[in-house]
Amino acid sequence: LFYRQAGAGEALVCIHGFPTASWDWHRLWPRLTERFRVVAADMIGFGFSDKPRDYPYSIHDQATLHEQLLEGLGVRRVRLLAHNYGDTVAQELLARHQERQEKGLPGLEISSVCFLNGGLFPETHRPLLIQKLLLSPLGPLVARFITERRFRRNFSSIFGRHTQPNDEELQEFWRLITYNEGVMVAPRVIRYMKERWANRARWVGVLQSTKVPLRLIIGREDPVSGAQVAARYQELVPDPDVVLLDGVGHYPQLEAPDRVVAVYLSFQSGIGKRV
Repeated sequence: LFYRQAGAGEALVCIHGFPTASWDWHRLWPRLTERFRVVAADMIGFGFSDKPRDYPYSIHDQATLHEQLLEGLGVRRVRLLAHNYGDTVAQELLARHQERQEKGLPGLEISSVCFLNGGLFPETHRPLLIQKLLLSPLGPLVARFITERRFRRNFSSIFGRHTQPNDEELQEFWRLITYNEGVMVAPRVIRYMKERWANRARWVGVLQSTKVPLRLIIGREDPVSGAQVAARYQELVPDPDVVLLDGVGHYPQLEAPDRVVAVYLSFQSGIGKRV
């Protein structure tokens, strides 16, 4: 696993989304590392980490790899900031935390979780056509024909109208995705969409029962997991803490980094006051 860490203080673990990598957090990095010890990994199958062709990619495995990485770094207690696919990994980590708390077992402690746009509820997720195709039996064939041009068009479509990535950023994202033939493992990695349905009771249930402070930050213009996720969250999660960002799409941390940092730090300050 490739990972970065910087800063000092309580650990903040940033968990990226599909199909990108820990570079997603680069615009928040300077501000976050002023206050926290920030750790961000490229999950297996992403970015600069290994991308084995025959590997049982799963949300459960990604959660375990995070636990192992943090144990190796001597981290016992964390705050989580997650996005997209990373939201689901954070839900699994939160479920494990709750199980350990109930049984009085040792292990990684989670002090807060902040979610950005992602499929917290599978019934509200609206995947792009390319995602549906990658998940289908045609997935391996479709992966062979994904070009940079197609990627740019699909990726840009989930950003806000006035917060589009520039050419240089799109090129960097493409480099990360295609590094070590990463596109070819996408049909295996994207099975997470089925995992969300199979584990819905566990992953939605923990949002409803956890005592860990939660906040949801949503870019309203996201066509995949935008305002509809916020509405469902407010329906299902007790005392929902939701912040909607107007004019922002699927990647708030890239499209509106200053706003995201401000809202995130206010969330952390609020936890301190409640304690």
